[in-house]
Amino acid sequence: MVLGIGNTLLQDEGAGIHAMRQLQNEFSGYDGVEFVDGGTLSFSLAGPIGEAECLLVIDAAELGAEPGTVGVFCDAEMDRFLGNNRKRSVHEVGLLDLLAVACLTDSLPAQRALVGIQPALVDWGETPSAAVSAALPLACAKAGELIRNWQG
Repeated sequence: MVLGIGNTLLQDEGAGIHAMRQLQNEFSGYDGVEFVDGGTLSFSLAGPIGEAECLLVIDAAELGAEPGTVGVFCDAEMDRFLGNNRKRSVHEVGLLDLLAVACLTDSLPAQRALVGIQPALVDWGETPSAAVSAALPLACAKAGELIRNWQG
């Protein structure tokens, strides 16, 4: 499952959705790859996350870096990053909450990764900032590499 997260009405907050849509176009012919617009998250995603063998999440993330920086966190590294970086968000539930539900139900995807993009602007607007727009191809390339590796 490729899960794009964000609010496309808040500029860089929508980075995950924009990247997921680009990947959906690129990988449309791949069997077994599901693309999900997770919006601003809700507990309704707990079931689909728990059913996924592999989970790739793409989202704007506070990396403490220059705007447009792309970070990739896999498996336990993803869990640590999410646990250490609880942030205020427009999301009604956090990704960490959804992963906790999956863990409690013994359905945590064995392979999981987060591709995070450092935002520059989170304000009203339907297009990402120049820095995040420029970072989307790199984020998609890193995500695509994970998809290909997981397809084995």
